[in-house]
Amino acid sequence: MANTYDHPVARLLTLGDVRGQREWADYVALGLTETYIPDLIQMALDEALLWADSDTDEVWAPLHAWRALGQLRAETAVEPLVTLFAYLDEDMEDWISEDLPQAFGLIGPAAIPVLRDFLADAAHGVWVRVAAAESLVRVVLHDPASRNDVIPILSAQLARFAEQERNLNACLVADLVSGLHAAEAAPIIEQAFAADAVDLMMMGDWEDVQIELGLLAERQTPQRDYQAIEMPEVVETRRMLQAFKEQFHAQSAKIARSLGRNDPCWCGSGKKYKHYHMQADRQG
Repeated sequence: MANTYDHPVARLLTLGDVRGQREWADYVALGLTETYIPDLIQMALDEALLWADSDTDEVWAPLHAWRALGQLRAETAVEPLVTLFAYLDEDMEDWISEDLPQAFGLIGPAAIPVLRDFLADAAHGVWVRVAAAESLVRVVLHDPASRNDVIPILSAQLARFAEQERNLNACLVADLVSGLHAAEAAPIIEQAFAADAVDLMMMGDWEDVQIELGLLAERQTPQRDYQAIEMPEVVETRRMLQAFKEQFHAQSAKIARSLGRNDPCWCGSGKKYKHYHMQADRQG
């Protein structure tokens, strides 16, 4: 059973779906103050609410709770909220990966040490660590003075590129380049690319990164097919499907040329050719 909540925290149980809303609600205007931080933490972690029926308003209550904690800059909520990243491997990955980092950003620099330690812990999965890194970027976006604290953390994590997955390295590069425009991190980023330790489908190659950082005016070499490099099996499957499609159409056209108007259609539908594929074949 879900825990019980008193007014005004209980109002979050009725706010419901936030999809389509551009702005967060003003939770302070609902009467939520620092006094209610413990209850909001409890609601954010409430298992019964997190796994409530997807058609109910209650299932959205934990999201409203962590948003309220963000607006209240609730530093005591950082460690409890970090545990929600575990749900990234469950059913709530979109909201937790995209929305929770914004709450950490509002809480501010107090979240940095906890997020740093979470990111550094290789026992966590790749995507939860990516969410932690994104949360650090959000802190900087809300508090630019923390930039000098966060860039060394992300750079130090990228420096472990040899022992990390390529997609984690790519996300760290994206955070440093697109998120923070950290030209000072260029040396370690270059090393990661030189070691072929970065998934190219995220940010392109080292030349693309230099261009985005303003370190290079234009490419010096032709751009490669990054999907073919990173996902050759997908590219090969598409090639085979295209070849099969072309062969199928060629064979169908050959059969169609030998059919009379009143013959059974070549597709096996049982209909006469003139009532099914004849017109399309002649137009093709």
